[in-house]
Amino acid sequence: MKKLLLALAVLTSSCTVQKINKSFTKSDVFDKGHLGFMLLDPDKDKVLVDINSDKYFIPASNTKLFTFYTSYTVLGDELVNGLNYLERGDSLIFWGTGDPSLLHPDLKNDVVIDFLKKSDKQLYLLDNFDQVDAFGPGWSWDWYNAYYATERSSMPIYGNVVRFKQEDGESKFRVIPDKFISKLEGKGTENWNGYRFRRDHLNNEFTFQIPTEAYTKEFETDIPFITSAKLTAQFLSDESGKEINLIKNSRYLEMDPKKLQTAPADSIYAQMMKISDNFLAEQLMLLVSDQLNNKLSTRDAIDYAKENLLKDLPDEPIWYDGSGLSSRNMFTPRSIIALLGKIRTEVPLEKIKAYFPAGGESGTIRSWYPADEGQPPYIYAKTGTLSMTNALSGYLITKSGKILHFSCIFNNYAIPSSELKTELQKALYQIHDSY
Repeated sequence: MKKLLLALAVLTSSCTVQKINKSFTKSDVFDKGHLGFMLLDPDKDKVLVDINSDKYFIPASNTKLFTFYTSYTVLGDELVNGLNYLERGDSLIFWGTGDPSLLHPDLKNDVVIDFLKKSDKQLYLLDNFDQVDAFGPGWSWDWYNAYYATERSSMPIYGNVVRFKQEDGESKFRVIPDKFISKLEGKGTENWNGYRFRRDHLNNEFTFQIPTEAYTKEFETDIPFITSAKLTAQFLSDESGKEINLIKNSRYLEMDPKKLQTAPADSIYAQMMKISDNFLAEQLMLLVSDQLNNKLSTRDAIDYAKENLLKDLPDEPIWYDGSGLSSRNMFTPRSIIALLGKIRTEVPLEKIKAYFPAGGESGTIRSWYPADEGQPPYIYAKTGTLSMTNALSGYLITKSGKILHFSCIFNNYAIPSSELKTELQKALYQIHDSY
């Protein structure tokens, strides 16, 4: 009797897997481009579905899974080192570590400002901005006006953006920081009920189109500004109320500095993962590099991760930036599955749930992959979106309580992403409901 029941269970499980497999291989939607998919039961170490998992795909923001793991492993989950500094006689010489939190409009960290205010020394900002390219390899030049391509820098301030914000019912919008008000000009009207903001390509000059009628709805728009050591020194001087002198002397960069701890890494990870914040992802890789060798280099951070943290992946990551904006990045689904396993092993589940977007509830999948009414989320996963690229990789909790690992990457689909998500939503719910 026991053998019969075991045989029936195996047969049922096999039929379930076949149905799941068919939901991907027999789909008219998924057949319109290139699909890579892998589904793993980690408890049994059993691959349930494998479709092109050994092929390289452009992952878009699934790259942030690699950034997260590298950052979590190197930086930990407590405070990041937000400032390098040396004390020489009556002088305080300081420079950036890549920490993105300084007066960030969401993270709101002012530890560095308080530190400068309390110092009784002459203050010198050491210019190490040339260590960091504003844009990553393979980024498009015409993204300069978009928040998703905010400039990278050695010492960000205000998140390297100007925020235009209006609360519901207000008749005027605010500019944060207000230092940019003098750089803003209204230009004509448009037959569209709302504001549109733009920055000049090569200058920190901003314009907005005036609505054709009074606009009192809530909105929030972030536009990147052009960064520089000179501008950062000016902003630091304004905020601290002290004179900040800008110097360039590379010999100081070779010395072993003291480090000032600033923002909780937890808060940076959560915002980076949940809303897929490219700026935070890029700056995290610089923080990793600073932690490793007191130098700011995304390439160094990636090389370290590949050599020391990711060497056991089935396929070598072809990895160029922290955010996934570069279409030069290429990973295989089976390597992402292996990485998800490493994350599960080293990061507590409650933290994974706090960092990752939750289906139907938070982050970039708050409108997708909802659980049954009254039930907790069953998908915790990272999205990825570029032109003709969509990805979703993470953890799926079945009704029986199993936690499965999955990675799905769509490339070269010339159809609306909503069609892919709708089809994937049906397939993932089937797994949740039946396995």
